[in-house]
Amino acid sequence: MPKDAETRRRAAALAATAPETAHTSEGVAMEVERLVAPTIADLGLEVVRVQFGSGQRRPTLQIMAERPDGTMAVEDCEAVSRAVSAILEVEDPISGAYDLEVSSPGIDRPLTRLKDFERFAGFEAKVELTKAHPGRRRFRGRLLGVEGQDVVIAVPEETEPLKFPFADLAKAKLLLTDELLAAGRGEDDRN
Repeated sequence: MPKDAETRRRAAALAATAPETAHTSEGVAMEVERLVAPTIADLGLEVVRVQFGSGQRRPTLQIMAERPDGTMAVEDCEAVSRAVSAILEVEDPISGAYDLEVSSPGIDRPLTRLKDFERFAGFEAKVELTKAHPGRRRFRGRLLGVEGQDVVIAVPEETEPLKFPFADLAKAKLLLTDELLAAGRGEDDRN
């Protein structure tokens, strides 16, 4: 089986058996995450997202990670880059040349894990679902946290907060607001 076909097969098999606990990656990025996540965890970090896509010169493999407290130092990025590069050199899950980019999720970060919606309750977010909920798939509003496996968000045009099963999320991210910037400076007063 050609290497690309084998990578797709392994990623599909992994996707079919993986629990719905996070929306961090898909396709070849899921295979990369499976390979590197244990090593990243050994460095005291958590994977936030892995993406593989087109870059300016050639494809880019982007790995976002952070410490459990939400921090990520330049030294952490360097350590992840060195460790991941060694694994990818041996396992070779991506055919052809690509650039490796390791970073923190940033302030207007993607929300990929259920705990992200709890941690960032009170902040504005953009959410996209895999299927329509009250006739639409895209919402913008204030995160209210989680209830069980549901994400709760207050949407301005709705009188009651909306609940979405976490498993139905396609993607979500925090919106860059003055409130979020103030919280990043330690001036959090969202409640």
